[in-house]
Amino acid sequence: MLSLIDARTGEPVVAAPVRRGLTRVEAHASGYGAGSLRILLVADLLVRALELGGTPVWALLSGERDQAELRAGATALGMHPFEDGRDLGAGAGVGEAQILHVVQEGGRIPDGVCVAVAPAEGAVPGGPGRAPGGTDPDFAVLRLALLSRPRNQPLRLDADALDEARNTLAGWRRAVAEWARRPSRPVPDAVRGRLRAAWEDDLDLPEVLRVLRSVEAAGPELPDGARFESYAYADRLLGLELTRDLGAPA
Repeated sequence: MLSLIDARTGEPVVAAPVRRGLTRVEAHASGYGAGSLRILLVADLLVRALELGGTPVWALLSGERDQAELRAGATALGMHPFEDGRDLGAGAGVGEAQILHVVQEGGRIPDGVCVAVAPAEGAVPGGPGRAPGGTDPDFAVLRLALLSRPRNQPLRLDADALDEARNTLAGWRRAVAEWARRPSRPVPDAVRGRLRAAWEDDLDLPEVLRVLRSVEAAGPELPDGARFESYAYADRLLGLELTRDLGAPA
């Protein structure tokens, strides 16, 4: 069961207290840049984690500036579509069982459960008046770089951070394509448990990545087919298209 730290109280709360009850995830982002894209990514990860648990989600984007560019950037980053939340009046909704707000740390805190995201700095593709491009070297690498650091810590998207993400992504995709050539095996219960425990504990994405690294480094007692299925399972949350290179020449 996904638990989050509410920025209003500092206490953990259950993200979806009503089983299969509709949950609204509202991203509050304004102005195109690394910080706003980080807010949108956290909202997208919340949507994915809730849906993996069987919770229906209504995703909204609220903000005053660069909304078209933010939507294009979200699409390029492989995010779920966000509906326009700017016209939603105070208190309006469709009978949601829970409302989760994803906000900039230190910014305005709306009523309801709030997930705070620390600032991010650095150049990102696209921007006002320009299409984001959407090429994999830009956006898949950017997605991994953004989720590699705890969301409550400031993030600088410098050349070193992007190079590390680029190398990690390329290596994992090559490994996944190679593992896929072996007979499939189920995700080991221990690995599945560690992955779910990580993302259900305040959406701890860096720990999810650490689990994947341990799967990659495991000895021959872990079949390659189980490694493949573990990465494919985790990628339902991460959204990095880790299986993209399946069938490519070895």
